[in-house]
Amino acid sequence: MEKILNSNLNRAKSSKKDEFYTQYADIENEMQHYATHFAGKVIYCNCDDPRVSNFFRYFSLHFEELGLKKLIATCYRSVQMDAFSRNDAEQAICLEYEGERNKGGDANSKEVRVMHLRGDGDFRSDESVELLNQADIVVTNPPFSLFREFISQLITYEKKFIVLGNQNAIIYKEVFPFIKANRLWLGVNNGGTKWFEVPDDYEINTRSRMKTENGKKFISMGSIMWYTNLDIRKRHEELILHKRYNAQEYPAYDNYDAIEIARFSEIPMDYHGVMGVPITFLDKYNPEQFEIVGSNRGIDQDPAGIYGRGSFINGKETFKRLFIRNRKPSK
Repeated sequence: MEKILNSNLNRAKSSKKDEFYTQYADIENEMQHYATHFAGKVIYCNCDDPRVSNFFRYFSLHFEELGLKKLIATCYRSVQMDAFSRNDAEQAICLEYEGERNKGGDANSKEVRVMHLRGDGDFRSDESVELLNQADIVVTNPPFSLFREFISQLITYEKKFIVLGNQNAIIYKEVFPFIKANRLWLGVNNGGTKWFEVPDDYEINTRSRMKTENGKKFISMGSIMWYTNLDIRKRHEELILHKRYNAQEYPAYDNYDAIEIARFSEIPMDYHGVMGVPITFLDKYNPEQFEIVGSNRGIDQDPAGIYGRGSFINGKETFKRLFIRNRKPSK
């Protein structure tokens, strides 16, 4: 019993570190680019404290406008109306909303169906998977520490999704193969700094990354991306190329048949071979213009040539890179 209790406590502590609540403005700015995908769909926010979640608030406010069929929200053991999840409640809850009846304002308690879950509300639990099977599109901010499992689950169950994650997830060995196979890509408003609401007792050492507004505590995080498998206009915009290849300006790797591109703005328009570009290139990636052939972090290399973790130029390891090929190089 003591071992089980300690395991639960450690899990709760770990989960607490992942309590980043997305601001309404960030959700609104991103969701506007997917409006055509929502009509008649069941939206599932499966990592959200449903009574304080801005994801739930956004979709309930825009339910009729978007033509939604149903909105579902669950999270890991949270039943407090005005507080963040502390992972110490006896029961988790599920909220379901099927449309506005009060004709104005947020969805109220009479319009939202509240159900107690048998388990803890973890997105991997049987109950959550049952709800996932009902859903068409998952929209949430999943625990960053569980991002690999979360994405793998969505792909396994063939769900559409719009979720937040760290930029480094691009080259996770569990995630990158989906990116390479065009089963996962980036959304619209990526990178930069985003502010997330956190519990009052959340510990942070860097004071410049914390602020308090209206009695709420926020932490800033950089390099946060939207990940999705819903088609968006941005994904079909061609990157305008201005430069031409010359061997002096574009060094080749010591251990891979490709050239180094320090910034995606310097991609030569006329190069036919493989190029290593920063992972931020994915924000500009158009699968009709480019092909992703690998990563320099030892993941699924094609053609083969890199061994270990990195790519080298004159014996010095480069930063994280994606390897791409221009599908339509100019003459």
